[in-house]
Amino acid sequence: MEQIDAHLAFGGRQLRFKHRADTLKGETTFSIYLPHQADDGPVPVLYWLSGLTCTDENFVQKAGAQRAAAMHGVAIVAPDTSPRGEDVPDDPDGAYDFGLGAGFYVNATEVPWAEHYQMYDFVTQELPALIETEFPVDAARQGIMGHSMGGHGALTIALKNPGRFQAASAFAPISSPMNCPWGEKALTNYLGADRSAWRAYDTCALLEDGATPLPMRVDQGEDDDFLTGQLMPERLEAAAAAFGVPLNLRRHAGYDHSYFFIASFIDEHVAFHASFF
Repeated sequence: MEQIDAHLAFGGRQLRFKHRADTLKGETTFSIYLPHQADDGPVPVLYWLSGLTCTDENFVQKAGAQRAAAMHGVAIVAPDTSPRGEDVPDDPDGAYDFGLGAGFYVNATEVPWAEHYQMYDFVTQELPALIETEFPVDAARQGIMGHSMGGHGALTIALKNPGRFQAASAFAPISSPMNCPWGEKALTNYLGADRSAWRAYDTCALLEDGATPLPMRVDQGEDDDFLTGQLMPERLEAAAAAFGVPLNLRRHAGYDHSYFFIASFIDEHVAFHASFF
């Protein structure tokens, strides 16, 4: 593991590292914010999963989460959104919604994607093992959050790992990738044509199939260009209501899909998670 960037922020340290990831069969990067409280002992940890086209740096530079993380004494880890490297396959048409920058936090099973696109195992196994070994974080107190594709990843990972996270939250998540163009393209290519295999990576399907609920918060901008065709929060709201999941879904007039939206409410998300630590 090699440190490649470091900044002081609100008394804590914003750090960036690169390392070889066995699950991804190549080099990857991640960022971590360590609040000043980490100097005195292990602190709770939040994992942030970013959306399409992003790297680990988008959240770090645009969301402004460091102030709230320092206030609540919480570390925040942000991985990349897909494997990278010259030997990693990309969308053959160069589209933004598949391949590099669009790992969808699944374990791909189809050729040629399966060799490198094991983002689910990376985020749930390899990265946490590294973080818990190398940094002063408390694995018994952790949460997960994300945006868009990363919101989908945060909610599905939390539901698939009961008891691991105290809470999950998302900004404008892809609520049901089985039923939107982004998800159908990605899941077909990564997992194959059998739609039953897709259910393990669809928040609404996981709730329908009896996943153990946990506190969840979702914020959605009503001026989001992807609201009706891709995100469909009403599907998530209906599934949560049908199966008794404690979902707090808030809609915000005038807000779009950008990091301006995330920055407006990120302090509340950090506080939401901190309330369960």
